[in-house]
Order: sequence, then C-alpha cells, then structure tokens
Amino acid sequence: MAQLKSVEELDHYRQTLSSGGDGNAACISVCAGTGCLAYGAAEVIDAFKAEIEKQGLTAEVKTKGTGCPGYCQKGPVVVIYPEEICYLGVTPEDVPEIITKTIVAKEVVDRLVYTDPDSGEKAIHETDIPYYKYQERFLLSSNTRIDSRSIDDYLLIDGYTALSKALFQMTAEDVLEEVKKSSLRGRGGGGFPAGRKWEGSRDAPEKVKYVLVNADEGDPGAFMDRALLEGNPHSILEGLIIGGYAIGAHQGYVYVRQEYPLAVENINLAIEQAEEYGLLGEDILGSGFDFTVKVHQGAGAFVCGESTALMTALEGRAGEPRPKYVRSNVKGLWNRPSVLNNVETWANVPLIINKGANWFTQYGTEGSKGTKIFSLVGKITNTGLVEVPMGITLRDIIYKIGGGIPDGKKFKAIQTGGPSGGCIPEALLDLQVGFDELTEAGSMMGSGGMIVMDEDTCMVDLARYFIHFLSDESCGKCVPCREGLRQMDRILKRITEGRGEEGDIETLEELSELAIDASLCALGKSAPNPLLSTLRYFRDEYEAHIKEKCCPALSCRELISFYIDPEKCVACLSCMKKCPVDGIIGGKNRIHVIDQEKCTYCGTCLDVCPAKFDAVVKYSGELVPVPIPEEERAIDRKKI
Repeated sequence: MAQLKSVEELDHYRQTLSSGGDGNAACISVCAGTGCLAYGAAEVIDAFKAEIEKQGLTAEVKTKGTGCPGYCQKGPVVVIYPEEICYLGVTPEDVPEIITKTIVAKEVVDRLVYTDPDSGEKAIHETDIPYYKYQERFLLSSNTRIDSRSIDDYLLIDGYTALSKALFQMTAEDVLEEVKKSSLRGRGGGGFPAGRKWEGSRDAPEKVKYVLVNADEGDPGAFMDRALLEGNPHSILEGLIIGGYAIGAHQGYVYVRQEYPLAVENINLAIEQAEEYGLLGEDILGSGFDFTVKVHQGAGAFVCGESTALMTALEGRAGEPRPKYVRSNVKGLWNRPSVLNNVETWANVPLIINKGANWFTQYGTEGSKGTKIFSLVGKITNTGLVEVPMGITLRDIIYKIGGGIPDGKKFKAIQTGGPSGGCIPEALLDLQVGFDELTEAGSMMGSGGMIVMDEDTCMVDLARYFIHFLSDESCGKCVPCREGLRQMDRILKRITEGRGEEGDIETLEELSELAIDASLCALGKSAPNPLLSTLRYFRDEYEAHIKEKCCPALSCRELISFYIDPEKCVACLSCMKKCPVDGIIGGKNRIHVIDQEKCTYCGTCLDVCPAKFDAVVKYSGELVPVPIPEEERAIDRKKI
C-alpha cells in the first residue's frame, strides 16, 4: 500500500474500497473480544470459515472477527449482515445449521435468537433485543461492523474523515472551540471539561507538548476501555491525532495495561497500519502536520491510572503521584504541557468533529453531555457493556437494559465509579446518571463501572473489600492514604468478624475525613467513598454488626451459623455426605444435627440440601437452636 499523500487520495481509496464489494453480500460478524474468546469465539470463527469453504460459498460470504458488542452474558455473539440477524451463545456445532438455513435458505434459527424470559417473545434483529433497544450506541455500534484488525474496514465507515476535516477545513483553534462547545467531559473519572484542559496546554508557553491516552483501566469489573481498544483502535488513534493538532503536539502516547494483551496487539497494529497509509508520521495527508504515537505497557499498578503517576511511569520511574502545584496540562510529562484523556474521551472526538458539537449536546443533561459506556456487572440478569445517554435513570439501566435482579431477589444497591465510587440505594433508583448527580449522591461517575447488589450483599463487608483493595494499591507515598486506609481496613475487618466496638464508626469517619483532606492524589482523596456512602445509606447494618453481633444480610462468615430444621429434615444424607469436616451428626432415618463446634460455616450443607425440603437454615444473631434429644431424632418414614 502506497502512502496517501492528500485528502483526494484518501477519498479515492475509500471509494475504491466501497465499490469493490457487494453491499448486499452476506457478512458473518463474530465477536472476537476477550469475553467471547473465553467462551470459544475463535473456534466459532474457524468453524464458519471451514463450513463456508465446504459449501462453496467463499465468494458470496465473508466472515470477520469484530470487537465486543456488549452483550457479554450471551456470548459468543454472531450478527449476520445485511439482515442484522443476531444469534446468541453460538457454538461450533451450530455453524452448519446457520450456514444452511440462514445464509442459503434465508431462514432464521429460532433456538439461537433472543427469547424474552417472561413473555417468550423472540427478537431476531440485534436492535430489537431489549438489552440494545434502550441504548444509544454511538461508540460501541462500530464494534460489530468492522474487523478490529482492518484499517480498510474503518475507512469504510468514514474513518479518518474527521482527521481530514480537521486538518484541511478547520484551524487548530476551530477544533479546540468545537470540543469546548460540545461540553465533552473526561470519561476517565474526574469529569474535567476536555476543551478547557486542551486550551490550557495550547496556551502554555512551552513549545513541546504531548497528548496521552489513559488505558490503565484497573477498576474491578470494568472493561469499557479494553473493549474500545480491542474493537475499534483506529477511532482512539484518530481522536488522539486531532487532539495533537488542536494543541500543537507532535507526539502521542498510549499508556495501556500489560494485562490487556489483545488491546495492546490491536493498538500496535493500528499504529503500523496508519503509518503505512500516511495517516501517521511526517506531513500527514500533505497537510504539513507531523505526528507519531508510541505505546507504553503499564506494570499493573492501580495508582498509575492517576494522571501524575501515569506520567511518572511513562518517564521510566516508579509510578507514584506527585503534588499538583501546577496542573499537568501545563507541566506534565517531562515537565511539558500534556493532555491526558482516557480511551472513551478520545473516541468521542472524531464524532464531535464529524457531526458537530450541536449534535453531541442534544444528548445528556445540562452538565453532562453525550453518551457514557458502563460495564454492568454483579447481581444482574444481563451483564456486559452498555452505552447510554447521560441523564438516563439508574432504574432504566438496571431493569430495562439489565433485566432486573435474578432469582427473585430484591435490589439493594448499585455501586458506581469503581473501587473509589459509592453505593446508591433503592430509594435513589430514579437518580439521573450524570457527573454532578452521582457526586451529589455520594458516589461518582468514575471510568464507568456499575456493580449491582442484591439483598444477600453485606454493605459493611463490601466497604471492607474496596478499602482493602485500595489499601493494597496505595503507592504508600503519603501517610493519610497509606496509614489511614490500613487502619480503616483493620477496623472494618474487626466489625465483619463480630469484634466491632462502640466508637468504631466515629473513628472510621475521622480517618475518612483525614484521607480526603490530606492525601496527595485522587486515590487517597476518593478512597473513603465506598465507606462513607454505605454509612450514609446503610448505617443500621454497621450498628447491627457492632451492637448485636449479627449480619443482617447473612453474609459475614464469622457472624452466621447453620441449623437443620427438624420439622423439614428427611434424613436424605445429602448434607452429611458432603460436609468437608464431618460436622453433621445423623444417619439413615435419623434427623440430622450440625455439630456447631466442628462447623466451619462453609455453607455446603445449605447448597446441597434439596430445594423441595429446604431444611438447612442460615441465621445470624440471637437465634440459638435447641439441641434435639437422641431419642427424638428418629424419623417416621410414612410421613415423608
């Protein structure tokens, strides 16, 4: 491929690609994101290629591995174009039937399409599936339309048109003003206006400037940035080049987690392809603008998601934050002006340049514009990635898109914003999702993690988990974070073990206040959020653990016990055979009794007791079962 030297050559090449294929030809799109690959998507892709060749359809049917479409719960996901027929949970064994029926005979394989669990209604097309129906997928929609490893596929969906528009139809100031007008806020956590950040770097006197992609996505359960980097790396690359042009930077960096091997591979390939096509390097498209990009793999430290720690790591030193006496967009990487935005923020830039700020601002709330991608995980029926307009309610995300809470359980809370986010209770389910709204509720937008919890979740133990995680990930540079989080972790551990004391809650609040006021970076300042939000909305659970030595959610192992109800026990021997410590007394025709001195509270007896008997009871607190005398433990089999 010869380098493209002008916009005219780029447009001509795009037209050549467009005219080179039949727009109505069948295309089988198979999700090849990390999640679906774990479900066996690679084998499904191989099976399609083999079956297509076997049936002599190589000229009529294309197969491509694409990025994550979002519906991870039902992977591997297959979408057949142009009809947009969507099949879920596809295996290699399903492939011959799909080719024979759908590709050749134009029939639908009913058993593979989405079926509503309540009504039984089927949704054949991807956009008709409730999970997708209530979303606005401006970024994720491209994932299923292109081969994530093909720059030609990206060009066919108007890729790099925003770059050519910016370089040849707009000045750098025009680009900056359009981004400012869009009110785009950083999707990485802080929500700082992107245009203002860019403007600070552009106005800085230092001539050498940098633009950086933060792909150090370390939140448990979050994979939004990974999905975009894997599925459409050129969109991030295009946004980064435009950002460099706007602020006068000629060097970009992508800081990506080493634990994302597929994302690393795809972004490196995208850079190579863009350089080969003349979309990166010297004199891009004959514009006179030079720009290069390097990829840096992070070593896995959660704190390197913080801007100054990330830049310190890029400089080749230990990833530790530094005081922000001067903002990093003025003195950042190597003390030069540096614009750092996360993956999703950069991916929005080409859309804003192509469609305009007015298009972007029609979605969202007054203070939060556009869409946001969230990873929806936890105690929810449909898990995966969702892209929704800002301003949607939590209730709509959980029930319309997520399908509600499984197994008939009650919703309890949703945690937003990752480990440093807060927990929002049922009473606030109608809260609009926006930067300011979530912060006011005691949580945060963060990078976009959403963890749903049901009635079985102990909020004290949840706070302990996240405080422990953040304590482990603290760089240890400042005392309020290093020692404050350690002490909070120890106190919360004591409380969940039934050793809590009067005054513990007040001590936790004091430590939280100290960490917020005096920590060096955002990790320490936001770390108390999960604790403070659970104290705000679930204080009664803390008091129950401390005063009554019980866990209302029946979750904390040291505060629960198991008891076999003699009225329901039928001496089936299931629990007795499976108990790992031989802690159940009983036998054939003898009511079983748990030896509380041997019991390790593993819950095996509860798990294996047949549901139709439901004889094992889990309890916490004052319930003390009365031992059954030996002579009364015989069972009358006639009554069973």
